Amino acid sequence: MLRSLIDIKPRDVPFRVALRNTVAVVAPLAVGLAIDQVPAGLAMTTGAINTMFTDQPGPYRQRMQHMLMSAAAAGLSALLGILVGGHTWLFVLAAALAGLLGGLLVALGPVIARVGMTSMIVLIITADMQVPTAHAPGVAALIFAGGVLQMLMAVAAWPLQRYRPERFALATVLRQLAEVARSRPDASQPPPVSIAAMDALETLHGEYRSRGRAMQSFRIIAELCERVRIDLLSLGDLFVRVEDPGAVARIGDVLANAEAILGHLSDAMRAAEKPLRAEQEVATLGSRVDALVQAVDTVPGTRDRRLLRIAAMRAQGLAGQLRALVRNSDWASSRGEIRAELADAKLPAALRPGNPLQTLRANLDLSSVALRHAIRCAACLGVAVACERLLEIPHGAWIPMTAAIVLRPDFGGTLRFGLLRVAGTFGGLLLTSLLVHLVVDDVLPSLLLMTLLCFGFRMLATVNYGIGVAMLTGMLVLLLAFDGIPPGEAIHMRVLGTTLGSALALVAYLLWPTWEGQRANIALARLVDGYRAHIRAVLGNDIEALRETRTAARAARTRVLASFDRLRAEPGRTRADKLATSESFLANAHRLIRTSLSLEAALRDEGSLPRLPELATFASQVDDALAAIADALRSRTPPRVRSPRQAERQLAKALARDETLAASPAGMALADTCDRITDSIDTLAHLLRQARKRDAEAVPGPAG
Repeated sequence: MLRSLIDIKPRDVPFRVALRNTVAVVAPLAVGLAIDQVPAGLAMTTGAINTMFTDQPGPYRQRMQHMLMSAAAAGLSALLGILVGGHTWLFVLAAALAGLLGGLLVALGPVIARVGMTSMIVLIITADMQVPTAHAPGVAALIFAGGVLQMLMAVAAWPLQRYRPERFALATVLRQLAEVARSRPDASQPPPVSIAAMDALETLHGEYRSRGRAMQSFRIIAELCERVRIDLLSLGDLFVRVEDPGAVARIGDVLANAEAILGHLSDAMRAAEKPLRAEQEVATLGSRVDALVQAVDTVPGTRDRRLLRIAAMRAQGLAGQLRALVRNSDWASSRGEIRAELADAKLPAALRPGNPLQTLRANLDLSSVALRHAIRCAACLGVAVACERLLEIPHGAWIPMTAAIVLRPDFGGTLRFGLLRVAGTFGGLLLTSLLVHLVVDDVLPSLLLMTLLCFGFRMLATVNYGIGVAMLTGMLVLLLAFDGIPPGEAIHMRVLGTTLGSALALVAYLLWPTWEGQRANIALARLVDGYRAHIRAVLGNDIEALRETRTAARAARTRVLASFDRLRAEPGRTRADKLATSESFLANAHRLIRTSLSLEAALRDEGSLPRLPELATFASQVDDALAAIADALRSRTPPRVRSPRQAERQLAKALARDETLAASPAGMALADTCDRITDSIDTLAHLLRQARKRDAEAVPGPAG
């Protein structure tokens, strides 16, 4: 609980985004004050605030559609809220239905879920405004117009900087690749750049992608970045495994040079400039790679010599990929670097959006997280609205509004947002108490303070939600003051509503919980399935399938990490034991997929692996073993895994009999990789057997 209050995340909202969002929020209010149309200005400002958080990175077309959707949802919710606001039981029914439908939208992703939450909040606020029903269409239109203004500000640069989102997405990937070259992450950690790479794929290949000649170069750069990533991770693993200090230093020189090149490329891509500094560094990289190649025969020890040969091949491949990156970053469409399969710009299947109606229909089951969340939302909003109306609580809309904001599909999110919202509200009250009485009677200082608070809220809400809520508290008190509600009254009702709404959301979750511990094994099983498909494609010489299997594995990995974050926030000793076991399993699963990197790189370089019957036997046994591990995770039973060690020994002997093959890049990578794959599978099976043994001996805990 304390960690959630003090946790500070990196700021992910650029200054320019917060500034344009603030202008779109404050400008309608300023104009309304200037022409003595304050209610109209407040309505547009409300629409702009509700649409503000839909201004997310991505292609301009996607941004425009999402923001229009949010603005339209806010306008329709306002219309419904005003129409039913004067009828208590109609309002209760509408609030419950809005909670049910809005909560179910979490199944369609965070952006659509945010639209659902916005609709709930606007419905509750407008129903409490006591606006005559004759004015409902006008108010709804003004709220929609405020959202449209926010959208126009977000896409204003579209005609002038058409490819800015694509450039920034690739610049982020390049910067994170530079960090990979610098940090050489441990094999037990998640393979880095995954989320950034998936975001870039969606930007370049998704349904909202831009079209034009430059897009071919962007797609080439994205594919080259993936190849660079494989070579960097392979070299990073070898950097740790090689023991000779001189050889380690030479690998480190290559990685340091690669870091500099990637950093300069990122800066040039972000600024849309020629990569002049990267071109200079590429010349230096060639000499360092040559030095590494020449050091192979001088290294003592058979093992180090073999590993250094693999490192030399990967360094040569890395140098070639970096040279191609520099050429394509200068807007050249050298199609010879990437084959024609990228021309159709298909998004990998794991990232393609499904039919939303089918997705919602599939979640109409009580085992679904989305449906359980939707029912909790409906119950909370219905109960809160009924209580505040029947008890005639003044400005009681704060209670259901806070419940809608705080309630999350998981226990940890609900607890964290509830605590931070209460803490942020009290912090905001201290801030508002110091400032509001000094400026509330003067329009211009009040408007200036409103601007500063809105800007701070947009910048800091994702850094720490409590700090963001403190800014939001002051901003809403000022908005209510413009509407004629005294600041002292606004502060009092916000404290009461926030406390009661947060408590209601937490009680609702505790009464009908959805514990993550019951689903973590399913997420791990899907991860093993993803890794299994990728390794099957590598060992089966299926180059065309690698892009699909890699993306599917990344998507599964992000779901596992999100599941573990939710599991950490749940109470109970059993939860802690399960988390430790699952994290150990995940770390070794990461090692499994990292073992295949050098072999995948060799497969791309050579075009195919040796056609050996022993390799086919090994690949089949690896596939069977991983399938057994995934089945054991789903069924919570001890795994019946046959180790592929004997098949791996037969493959090693077959490689050793052919001296030419054994000395080839593919042969060396194959021998090393298959040995490590076998070790990883044996370790995963052992960890799973131990976990099942502990489960059988343990007394069941309260958290499942």
